[in-house]
Amino acid sequence: MRGTWAAGEIDLIDAPVAEGAVELQWLDAALETGRRRTVLWQGVQGLVAPMSYRRYARLDSVREAFAADGWPVHLRRSGGGVVPQGPGILNLTRVQAVDGAPGDLASRLYELLCGVLVRALRDLGIEAAPRAVEGSFCDGRFNLAVGGRKIAGIAQYWRRGGGKQAVLAHALLLVDADCVELTARANAFEAALGSERRYCADALTTMARECRGLRTVDIVAALRERIVARLAGAD
Repeated sequence: MRGTWAAGEIDLIDAPVAEGAVELQWLDAALETGRRRTVLWQGVQGLVAPMSYRRYARLDSVREAFAADGWPVHLRRSGGGVVPQGPGILNLTRVQAVDGAPGDLASRLYELLCGVLVRALRDLGIEAAPRAVEGSFCDGRFNLAVGGRKIAGIAQYWRRGGGKQAVLAHALLLVDADCVELTARANAFEAALGSERRYCADALTTMARECRGLRTVDIVAALRERIVARLAGAD
């Protein structure tokens, strides 16, 4: 799988992007043309939940209430749980056509993306490692954690068409987000649905917290530079 992440365009989008439709457009382009693309972007303020949350009877009314309060809830096709978007969060999305079954490649793709991010963060003096973090939103074994606290989450979504398949691999990095506010919003959403799932702000950390003394604008610029460099040399 050498070169899985190395080739293709790397775009930096400074204006906030509405998650959902645009990512599917990137995925469809990869499926139709074989085009590889990597995008670093920031989402608009809101929450994102997997399609599985349609099982909650109150979902539509809860989404209306949250949207009216300035926290629209979008639905995504990848699995996992509720995640926030907005200021202080940087997203890394990779789309590409692939050969082979998801069952054979999913773990390898997770490991590749984790490796890129671990090395990029290490360049900034942050030692992160993949692991589950109990109490964090959208917990999974391919979180990246620093000192036992989640600093990034990673997800995948696969699509087939015309006898081909493409994958969207996505990482969400907490740069200088307000973890208390994000956790409170996610908990309020779960409670409004009637879900028993709850999250803990102490399970999270941010790059700003781990890179004391650096301004946020410098952290984001440095992270972008290092991610681009690490992607260019990834295996």
